[in-house]
Amino acid sequence: MGFRVAVDIGGTFTDFVCLNEQTGEIIDTKAHTTPKNFADGVIHAIEKTDIDLHETAYFVHGSTVVINAVTERKGAKTALITTKGFRDALEIGRANRPDLYNYFYKKPRPYVPRQLRFEVDERLNYKGEVLKALSEEEVRKVAQKIRAEGVDAVAVCLLHSYADPQHERLVGEILHQELPGVEVTISSDLIKEWREYERASTTVLNAYVKPAASLYLDSLKGRLKEMGLQVEPHAMQSNGGTATFARAKEVPISMVESGPVGGVIGAHALGKIMGESNLITFDIGGTTAKTALINKSEVKITTEYKLEWTPKFAGYPVKVPVVDIIEIGAGGGSIAWVDEVGVLKVGPQSAGADPGPACYGLGGTEPTLTDANIITGRIDPDYFLGGQFKVRVDLARQAMQPIADHFGLSVEEAALGVIKTANNNMLNALKLISVRRGHDPRDFAMVAMGGNGAIHGPFLAAELKVKKLIIPNLPGTFSAWGMLMTDLRQDFIQTQIMPLAGCDLARVNAIYEEMEKEAMVIYEKQGISPHDIVFARTADLRYVGQEHTVRTPVQSGTIQEESLAQSRRAFDRIHHQQYTFSLEHAAVEFVNFNLTAFGTVQKAKIEKIHPDRNRGQNPQKGERVINYEQHGQLASKVYDRELLSPGFVIEGPAAVEETESVTLLYPGQTLEVDAYGNLIIDTGV
Repeated sequence: MGFRVAVDIGGTFTDFVCLNEQTGEIIDTKAHTTPKNFADGVIHAIEKTDIDLHETAYFVHGSTVVINAVTERKGAKTALITTKGFRDALEIGRANRPDLYNYFYKKPRPYVPRQLRFEVDERLNYKGEVLKALSEEEVRKVAQKIRAEGVDAVAVCLLHSYADPQHERLVGEILHQELPGVEVTISSDLIKEWREYERASTTVLNAYVKPAASLYLDSLKGRLKEMGLQVEPHAMQSNGGTATFARAKEVPISMVESGPVGGVIGAHALGKIMGESNLITFDIGGTTAKTALINKSEVKITTEYKLEWTPKFAGYPVKVPVVDIIEIGAGGGSIAWVDEVGVLKVGPQSAGADPGPACYGLGGTEPTLTDANIITGRIDPDYFLGGQFKVRVDLARQAMQPIADHFGLSVEEAALGVIKTANNNMLNALKLISVRRGHDPRDFAMVAMGGNGAIHGPFLAAELKVKKLIIPNLPGTFSAWGMLMTDLRQDFIQTQIMPLAGCDLARVNAIYEEMEKEAMVIYEKQGISPHDIVFARTADLRYVGQEHTVRTPVQSGTIQEESLAQSRRAFDRIHHQQYTFSLEHAAVEFVNFNLTAFGTVQKAKIEKIHPDRNRGQNPQKGERVINYEQHGQLASKVYDRELLSPGFVIEGPAAVEETESVTLLYPGQTLEVDAYGNLIIDTGV
C-alpha cells in the first residue's frame, strides 16, 4: 500500500489530494460538490484520478454534512431530557443580548421545541452529591412519551452531571432499552464541563445531527469499500485532529468545522519547515473566507465556539474544542446584491455548487465574486481549472449588468466594486483575528489558500501591513493536503473548582489519570498502539473572584508541589500577556482540568524540489490586461507555475497561473520561488 488520500468537501468544489508514499508524487483534483448527496462528489473526485483504493494506506475526509444539517435545520426530530425545573433553560439561554437597541431582536430558536423537552425529578449538587435520587420508573414513563412523539434522537443533559454522570448514564441505559433504534446522546459523554445552557446546547446539537452523520459516514464507507478501500477511513475534526469514522459517528458535533481546520493544520506544518512561528492563515473558497492565527507555533483551540454567531445574533454555543477560526460568507460563489437602501453587498448568500456562479453556465443568473474576477481579467476564462471547465465571460457580464445599471456604471466598474466590497469584508475578518486581539500583523507572515486565496491575498496582506505572503503548493486544495498532516486527537475536560495552593494532590492526579485511561480505551477501539499515544495536560486557572480563566500548561506524570509552583508562574505570565496585568500575590484556583490525547500517525513529508527543475524552460505563457483597483488596467505578464524553478523572481504586475488557482502580483510587489516550490511574496509594505 502506498497512497495517502484526503478529500475535503467545500461549498462549491470537493477537493482531492493523494500522496504516493513511494515516489513522493502528489496528485490533486477538484470535482463539483453534490449537495443532494455529498458522497457522490467524493466518489467523482476519486474517479477522476484513477487512484486504486486497494493500495491506499490512509484515508481522511473533511465533510460539511454536520454544519449543513444544523444551518439548514435538516437534522433529526430530537427530544431533550433534563432536570426538573430546567426544561426552559435551552430557550432562555443567556441574558446577554448582542443587538442591544434592536426592538425587533429575536432570540435563537431552540432546535428542540418545548413539547419535546421533558423533565425528570432528580438533583445533584455542584460536587456531584445526590440531593434527590433518580426514579427509573419516571424515566420509563418519559421514554414512553418520547416514543409516542416519534423522535429520531434524544439528548440527555442533567444538572451538574459533569461532576458525577451516574444519573445521566442510568437515563441513557433505560432509553436504549425503551427506544431501540433511537440515537441517544448524554452530555457527560461529550463534555464534563460546567455551564448548563452551553452543555445542553452542545448535547442537543450532537443528537440533532447524529442520525444524518451516521447515515452519511456509513454510506460513504460502504461505497469506498466497494471501490477497494481496506483501511478504516478517518474524519477530520474541528479540534485539528482526526478520528475514525466509527468514533466520529459517536460525537459528530466534533466535525462542525471539519473542513476549514485542515488548512490551518497544513499551514502550521509548513510554518515549522519554513521557520515561521507566527502565521495568519487565510482560506478563500467558493462559499466562505476563513482566517485563523498561529502564534509562536501554537494553533489556538477554543471551547467558546458559537454556531451562526454574528454581532447581531447570539448563535448557538457548541462547547467542544474547535480551532479558533473566524469565518465569513465571502467566497468565489458569494452573490453581489443591492440592499433596500441601495448599498452594494457581497454575500453571505452563495450560488454554491448548484447552480454556481453565472459564468459556469449551469443556470446561475446572479452576479458573484468569481464573475467579477473573470470580468476584470484576474481569471483567464480559457484556463479555469486548467481548462477542464469552460466558463463564459458573456454570462458573467450579463449577470453583472443589473448592478452596473443601478449605480450608473460600466460592467467593468461594477465588477471592480464587487471586488472592493468583498475585499473590505475579508479585511475586517483578518483584523478581527489579529489587531482586535492585540496582535500586530507586521509580526506575522500570511498563508493564502483556497481557490481564491492567491487572487485576493496579495492585496489584503498589503492592506494589513503583512510583509510576507506565502502561497503554498496546491493552494486550491491545501485544506485537503493539510489533513494529511494531522494526528488523531481527543480532548477531555473535567470541571472541578479547587484552590491551586494546598489543593488535594491525590485528587488532581486522579483526575488526569482517569482522563488518560478514558483516552486509552477510545484509541484502543480505533486500533492505535499505546506507544503512539501522546498526552498534553493543561488546566484552566483564574484568580479567585474572577470570571475568566487562562489555559495553563501542567506537567506530565505525578504532580507534586513544585509542579504546582511552576504552573502558578506560568499562569501569571500568560495572564499578563493576555490581559496586560498579573496579581502574583492573589489566590489562584483550578476551574477545569484538560487533557489532549494525540494518536500519532505517519504523515506526508514536505520535500525540497530539485533546484534544476525546469531550468532552461520559459515559464512565461503570455500577457493580458488585468484591473488592479487603484492602479487601473495594466498589461501583466502571465506565468505557468509548473515551470517555475527555485529562486525564480517575478516583479508585479503579473499573474501566476496553475490548474486550480491564480496568484495576482500587484505593482511594487515581488515574488520568489523558495526551495520547496512555495511562492514567497514581498508585499511591498
